Amino acid sequence: MTSGGLGRRHFVLGGAVVLLLSSCARPEARPAAPNPSTPVSPGSVTTVSDLFDLAPFYIAHRGSGDNWPEHTATAYRNAAKAGAHAIEISVNATSDGVLVCHHDQNTQRLTGVDRKIADTTWKELSGLKNNATAWLGPSAAAEPIPLLKDVLDEFADGRVLFIEDKQGTNTTALLDLLDSYPGATSRFVWKQWAGGQQHKLARERGYKAWGYFTSEIQPTQDVVESFDYLGAHHSATDEFIADLVSTKKPVIVWEVHYRSDRDRLAALGVVGMMCSNIPYVMSESALAMRDSFAAGVRAAGDLPWTVDLGWKVQPKITAKTGTVLLDYPDIQSYLMGSLAPIDSSTFEISFKLRWPGELPAATQHAGIAFGLDSDLPYRVGVPSQVSGYHAVLLADGTLELYEREQGSADGRLLSFVSTPAPAVGEWIDLVVSVNESRVAISRDRNLAWEAAANDASHRGGYFWLCKNYAGPIAVEYSTVVVE
Repeated sequence: MTSGGLGRRHFVLGGAVVLLLSSCARPEARPAAPNPSTPVSPGSVTTVSDLFDLAPFYIAHRGSGDNWPEHTATAYRNAAKAGAHAIEISVNATSDGVLVCHHDQNTQRLTGVDRKIADTTWKELSGLKNNATAWLGPSAAAEPIPLLKDVLDEFADGRVLFIEDKQGTNTTALLDLLDSYPGATSRFVWKQWAGGQQHKLARERGYKAWGYFTSEIQPTQDVVESFDYLGAHHSATDEFIADLVSTKKPVIVWEVHYRSDRDRLAALGVVGMMCSNIPYVMSESALAMRDSFAAGVRAAGDLPWTVDLGWKVQPKITAKTGTVLLDYPDIQSYLMGSLAPIDSSTFEISFKLRWPGELPAATQHAGIAFGLDSDLPYRVGVPSQVSGYHAVLLADGTLELYEREQGSADGRLLSFVSTPAPAVGEWIDLVVSVNESRVAISRDRNLAWEAAANDASHRGGYFWLCKNYAGPIAVEYSTVVVE
């Protein structure tokens, strides 16, 4: 690193190009990194020193917000039970000086009530609940906003805690509270934006400080040296992250949602995964063999193709019908990570598909992508960084089977077959069949309605449900089973 610091040209944030980048696409697939750390029993990682002895280690971002309502006691508790080595906590102060756990400075996004926390008393705030059903599913319970002291009382002895003052005005009050816990400097890490100055007081009191970089702050030599640990967003380029790693200071990246994120970052030398999807990312095996849509809560590992567009891209789960509805007005795909990876080169994936409200144009289609080596995003019609197959049902009833190499948008047609056009609301039973030398998609297990090919190009274990056209015409899936 030069005395001028790391170049700003390397940073992307929130899915948009902020600095001088040609695109914000995910990087090319790379060889898998070493397996993630084996989940630890509660209490076995209790100090900062313990944590940094692991590589990689996992910090539950917002309490693992892909799985439980973010920054709630339930999220923190479940993340710890799932094996997270540490927990990240955001803090705001109420108008009467009570420190609470909440990411946003306003409660609108999570509670539906427009209140600035700094202008709200604890009594008023305590009546609100965090509602993450739009992200997690309709059966996700609403949870109260927790007091920071209650969270510290429960977790200070059992997990390392990364704590951030989101308002940036509570440094002394927050440090005074942290100081009241035995061994505080060995259990708590001060977390903040690298452009702030509050960490200087935290370090004076003996705390380690993690500074994370966004596009607004350059990681100059002076800034880098003022922190113990460095951080970047997952959308930062490989070059930017590698430059941070080259400082020899431990690097932690947020937010890690996919196993492919984990593998990319570990290969770059990142030691800390600030992870929103702890049960999935910390595992290597499929967590189930069939979907859990009927539970009304998204299963760990099931995710839309991007998290950088927010909650609006999450398909609608309906518990009563056991279905998931893809209706985002763009080409859309939904990772069935809870059922992946399939650990055999011979398998079947059966599922039901229908268009519940209206049919798209006759040549438009929906279906499934499969045989993928990783959970890198795969959208039909959009170039991908992972190779595989996709099988689609056209609105006119045609079944088509494609092989696609990374970088290609549409792929190579392997086979097709005509079947009756589906009616609006009609459930169509489809089965993907794979063995060592052959791939096929069939309707109603009818060999006369099967598109098949002798092809062994791809035998990966990840798959996606795919809506392959722009516009809001919804497609619905149910009964997704791996055998």
